[in-house]
Amino acid sequence: MQKYQFVCGYKPRFSGKAAFRNLFIVLLISILYTSCIRDVIDNNSPPAERYDAKFLVKYLDFICKTARVTEGFFPPQVARAYGYIGVANYEAVIHGIDPSKSLVHQLNGLSNYNVPVPERNLQYNWAIASNAATARMTRYMFEKRISAARRNTLDSLENVTHQALAANENPLVASRSQKFGMDVADVIFEYSKVDGGHESYLNPFQLPFSLPDFEHVWVPTGAIMHPLSPRWGQNRPFMTVNIALTQPVAHTPFSKETTTEFYREAMIVYNQVRNNTAEEVEIAKYWADDPFATCTPAGHTFNILMQILDEENCTLAKSSVGFAKMAIAENDAFISCWKGKYDYNLLRPVTYIKRYIDPSFNTVIGTPPFPAYTSGHSSEIGAAERILTSLFTNGSGDYQFTDYSQLQYGFNARNFRNFSQMAEECANSRLYGGIHYPMDNSKGLQTGRAIGDNVNRRLSWPANVR
Repeated sequence: MQKYQFVCGYKPRFSGKAAFRNLFIVLLISILYTSCIRDVIDNNSPPAERYDAKFLVKYLDFICKTARVTEGFFPPQVARAYGYIGVANYEAVIHGIDPSKSLVHQLNGLSNYNVPVPERNLQYNWAIASNAATARMTRYMFEKRISAARRNTLDSLENVTHQALAANENPLVASRSQKFGMDVADVIFEYSKVDGGHESYLNPFQLPFSLPDFEHVWVPTGAIMHPLSPRWGQNRPFMTVNIALTQPVAHTPFSKETTTEFYREAMIVYNQVRNNTAEEVEIAKYWADDPFATCTPAGHTFNILMQILDEENCTLAKSSVGFAKMAIAENDAFISCWKGKYDYNLLRPVTYIKRYIDPSFNTVIGTPPFPAYTSGHSSEIGAAERILTSLFTNGSGDYQFTDYSQLQYGFNARNFRNFSQMAEECANSRLYGGIHYPMDNSKGLQTGRAIGDNVNRRLSWPANVR
């Protein structure tokens, strides 16, 4: 077993009468300058890069399918569920990658919780820990609304995966690793309880709530009479800067005068819908990602991540880093976007156009029950663009891929040259659908990209994982 090694270029030499003096100096330096020492104690645990991530991909698929059919899981609630599941999995695996990159002292408030760490000199199986943490955290996130059938499917996925991973493992190592993953999930769940969104799926409209009565303020646009999750913007983000430093400037001043910029924004929507091409209608529907018909915008984005991780045969290490990055970015993008929505409470284009331009106007897709500015799709896909770019490119964003994730909903696959094109198409889809002003989409993309950049650059992540 290896002990401590000097890594800062100093190699002690002892000779003659100076031996004891030099030994004392070396010991003193080793105490005072611990930053020059790297703990490379080998506990014989294979690194996380030794494990594939096929089982983790199955969990991402399970989360999507569960979110689609579980009452109360609208876009913000789904993004939050992915968020905490991704963080729990990461903390169960990171000690098999680089312990110094734990999120405990990086995420907002997490250092206040006693997140478990592995026992020194004991062996762990990081895949078994990941399986236990991910299953347990998924169970927690859907706890009071998950159906019996979905719970049984989750139990089966966890048990089958554990048996496969433990088949050739020392039983003590398997048991220890499983307990470690479960313990991590327990603490992350406690951390999640005080973020403002705990069990929000039980009352997603956060009633009672009322909006001010002004001409520019959102009004219902369909059967749902209450705005969704109006206090979501007050939730604790994973990164404070993702709220404090990303909020967009105020939207163009509301006006019904035909010569104003606001009227022009509405006319762009109106003319776009009237002159949509067949492909633009297809794009609007492709990216609609309606809750309970699909697994929402965040689910679509995680499905793209899942697909690429699988195609690239990424290891558990790379997949856990990718899952955590996207989890933090998506959760915070929805908090940031929802803060803006209810700071401004702006009415939707369909309301404006029917009032002041054309009472017969209809949108291509349904208008969601919350204010317009900014676009949630644009915010979350802007964040995702930056995360995918960091994971799969050298920073250029150039990555040709085909999105197969919507085949399950009857759509044809769509091809993209790069992640920026993907994000722009998703944002533009809300204009083609007639449900967002152009400024909603452009400012949403700007906010989301800033959040993705924060996640990539302001958090310390393992380098060169594969």
